[in-house]
Amino acid sequence: MPLPIINSIASWVLKQRIHEIELFLKYPNEVQEELLMNLIRQTEYTVLGKQYDFSSVKTYHTFQERVPISSYEDLEPFIERTRKGEQNVFWNEPIKWFAKSSGTTNAKSKFIPVSGQALEDCHYKAGKDLLCLYLNNNEESQLFTGKSLRLGGSKQLYEDNNTYFGDLSAILIDNMPFWAEFSSTPSNKTSLMSEWETKLMAIVNETKRENVTSFAGVPSWMLVLLNKILEETKKTNLFEIWPNLEVYFHGGVSFDPYREQYKSILPKNEFKYYEIYNASEGFFAIQDLNNSNDLLLMLDYGIFYEFIPMDTFGTPNQKVIRLAEVELNKNYAVVITTNSGLWRYLIGDTVRFTSLKPYRIKVTGRTKHHINVFGEELMIENTDQALAKTCKLTNTEVVDYTVAPVFMNGKEKGAHEWIIEFKKKPEDLSTFSELLDQNIQSLNSDYEAKRYNNMTLNPLTINIARENLFYDWLKNQDKLGGQHKIPRLSNNRDYLEQLLSLQNS
Repeated sequence: MPLPIINSIASWVLKQRIHEIELFLKYPNEVQEELLMNLIRQTEYTVLGKQYDFSSVKTYHTFQERVPISSYEDLEPFIERTRKGEQNVFWNEPIKWFAKSSGTTNAKSKFIPVSGQALEDCHYKAGKDLLCLYLNNNEESQLFTGKSLRLGGSKQLYEDNNTYFGDLSAILIDNMPFWAEFSSTPSNKTSLMSEWETKLMAIVNETKRENVTSFAGVPSWMLVLLNKILEETKKTNLFEIWPNLEVYFHGGVSFDPYREQYKSILPKNEFKYYEIYNASEGFFAIQDLNNSNDLLLMLDYGIFYEFIPMDTFGTPNQKVIRLAEVELNKNYAVVITTNSGLWRYLIGDTVRFTSLKPYRIKVTGRTKHHINVFGEELMIENTDQALAKTCKLTNTEVVDYTVAPVFMNGKEKGAHEWIIEFKKKPEDLSTFSELLDQNIQSLNSDYEAKRYNNMTLNPLTINIARENLFYDWLKNQDKLGGQHKIPRLSNNRDYLEQLLSLQNS
């Protein structure tokens, strides 16, 4: 069958989902309430369901009173029982897949359960919805006349007690429907290679001759791959290799620090960027409009959402609210109950609502990755945006960065200390530092107040990282590859001191 006909059929099939999306746009809170009750009914006779007497839970308020907010450590005993082969513990269907994740906050591995229902009704459904929303907004798209270059994690799958664990991307690839593999590059074999540097060259060699029409992956690692492809092919931009490129689907880390670098290797105004928000625990939100910075919260993926206002988070006055109670432009920690058996699970991300009709969000950071040592409440969203703005003003480019507090010592005031690896260094570091400081103040009034007349905080300081410092740091921790992220902000100096030590060695 000719490719244009395949493209037309695929587009038509995918766009049929629009009517279902419109349903949860119209009745968002009702869809969420019904979803929660379905999850409770499904698990009445599990170990966890009996512990909380789910058979008598008929309302959200009873559920809220009975089931506590949980961290991974709280759920780990249940998860370990299932990993050892026991079923019907926290979910009524057999679970044999576990997404291995240590995130950016913890060296200890987490094994996040992934049910068959979650694979189909969350992860794969979201993949189709992403294409549906993109195609609905871009009627002339020729996406399916070529392939999508995907960049996932670098871990193989391992078997243990008749259960399997590995990167979420490896689990998704291993269970992928045939149509998705047919339209993707590199091959599954290459995608699942475990050694990042060998895999990088294998992807370059396999994809440079393909007709690639889209990319999908984390911006920082995708940039490494795309620059490698340009270097190997001796081309100046990616359209010289793949003239039919039309969109990049990205997520995992903020795109802001990398936006200008992508524009330089993709120099066409009509090229599209679509952001997603997903994790090992589930797929949560998708950009639903062209040229937008907001993500539509997807409400029918078997995930029930609750939120903790960050101004009460971790305090005796902590309160948990439903979707119907959220307010615009407040930071919230995200709590999820899922069709993989995570119950009132704190995923560690923070979001801000930019729209309530429909519910659209921006990811602002991590509950553990912010700086509030001096009451400045600095979020990753602030530093990413300020850095992007400063780079544009000073014609510089950044590879990676992290920030830590400088604690008060006697009469010496506090400060923030940065370490930044530049791809293109600033001509004058002091000017760059001043601009960055001013831009953070313009985005964060708490930081501005603490900086006023150097009352609490001294000006920020910047260390320039040597080339490949962050890469080497990740390599030392066996965290090279498509899913791993640099911790941007921390309330302690652990990450910064490790990087400075590696730099000086």
